[in-house]
Amino acid sequence: MIQLSNVFKFYKTPQQVKVILDHVSAVFEAGSSYGLLGVNGAGKSTALRLIAGTELPNSGQIRRSVRVSWPLGFAGGFHHQMSGRDNVKFVARIYGEDVRRVVDFVEDFSELGDYIDAPVSTYSSGMMARLAFGVSMAIEFDCYLVDEITSVGDVRFQRRCEEAFTRRRESADLIVVSHSMATIRTYCSRGAVLVDGHLMMFDSVEKAIEVYNRLNR
Repeated sequence: MIQLSNVFKFYKTPQQVKVILDHVSAVFEAGSSYGLLGVNGAGKSTALRLIAGTELPNSGQIRRSVRVSWPLGFAGGFHHQMSGRDNVKFVARIYGEDVRRVVDFVEDFSELGDYIDAPVSTYSSGMMARLAFGVSMAIEFDCYLVDEITSVGDVRFQRRCEEAFTRRRESADLIVVSHSMATIRTYCSRGAVLVDGHLMMFDSVEKAIEVYNRLNR
């Protein structure tokens, strides 16, 4: 279970104060996968980072009784002067995983070859995505956070990503941000709609999509 209690999150810009979550209290129940919907600029990606713990609220609390991933494929935590291998080792140690197992998995999955020992700063965006997705799949979580499911690499590699993700879904919940209603329907049974700092929770993904479509006219 992931519980938001009176969570307040805002950003200050020269022109305004942008409120993302306006003292929101909500529960994402274990055993269900949620589609997180909202119009462009509503703050969906920020909400996902708050749930992950990669960003902190201005006030309020977020409690997690399950092991929650970072947003799938997120590469923002990599140290660019370190090699891919050293970054993977660092992440594995943080999560208390067997370092050799995680490194071997990522090295095989990402297919980076000798680049695994090169500084991440030398990686192309595609190579970075391969490394990030490999690390995401190497560590098992109770709930995976997904910010737009994107295609990585060639068709064969995309198929490998889909197969790995399907295996993880068999034993884990998801919270998915996507503008594709087909994707939301495929992966989610419940929904949440973020609008003007408020988070509306729905037991039915179809009801959440209906509300989102009305907002997006």
